[in-house]
Amino acid sequence: MDFETILYTVDGPVATITLNRPEQLNTIVPPLPDEVEAAVGRAAADRAVRVILLRGAGRSFCAGYDFGGGFKAWDEQITTDGEWDAGRDFAFATAPQSAPTQKLMSVWRAPKPVIAQVHGWCVGGGSDFALCADLVIASEDAQIGTPYSRMWGAYLSGMWIYRLGLTRTKFHALTGRPLSGRDAADAGLINEAVPFARLEERVAELAAELARLPSSQLAAMKLIVNQAYENMGLASTQTLGPILDGLMRNTPEARAWIDRAEADGVRAVVEERDGPFGDYSQAGEEGRPDPRNVIEP
Repeated sequence: MDFETILYTVDGPVATITLNRPEQLNTIVPPLPDEVEAAVGRAAADRAVRVILLRGAGRSFCAGYDFGGGFKAWDEQITTDGEWDAGRDFAFATAPQSAPTQKLMSVWRAPKPVIAQVHGWCVGGGSDFALCADLVIASEDAQIGTPYSRMWGAYLSGMWIYRLGLTRTKFHALTGRPLSGRDAADAGLINEAVPFARLEERVAELAAELARLPSSQLAAMKLIVNQAYENMGLASTQTLGPILDGLMRNTPEARAWIDRAEADGVRAVVEERDGPFGDYSQAGEEGRPDPRNVIEP
């Protein structure tokens, strides 16, 4: 199977899924969720594979859903006669057969451990996706956040809530403030943060460590931990999140915001949204990933 938006490779016991839209910072468009789901399925069926690695090509892991065209890439699923259709949107966004969140959640459901290797920008839906992995290792200068908390979205996978805890999640949900890779590790949102120069080496070490264990043992331990969080209501959260996301994309403020993005460009509305906070693209150099840190696929 040939892929348009990802690369899939296998090296011994490790299958690597690389998001491969580097010029667009690996933003999510069709058919990326379908291709991730298919690649995860391929890795799960390959008895030689024991660990799945998830990463992004170029300067970033994933900068979220691509809204530069006003979400038009998804119009066939969420509009009727050119107008947003709330019923079609919620049905599309929650059905396992169609929902992008559920397709990206395939890394959570896979019986094999998934390691997310995060660098650069890991924001919006990209952060929801990365946090579905079992282990998340980031470069210290990565920026992980949900700018949609301020405009045009809502938590999708719920993993920010379940990984970070009430106190910290409320702060980031209400402010949209990002965390560096180092801060995310210190807060317990992710597992580890390392200098970018050591990122690939550290992930390879961890993958090799897991690959030494029996696949059935890995599957059992992953299942019991995941099931505990399923019992806490993860599925309910993931049903509500995409429904709220659709609503928040279609409030009067959100519609005006996206109209301006189409007229004046994404840069203008992002500056308006994040300028008062001085973060994301409006941060100084210390608050942005080093653009020289590039993953070559």
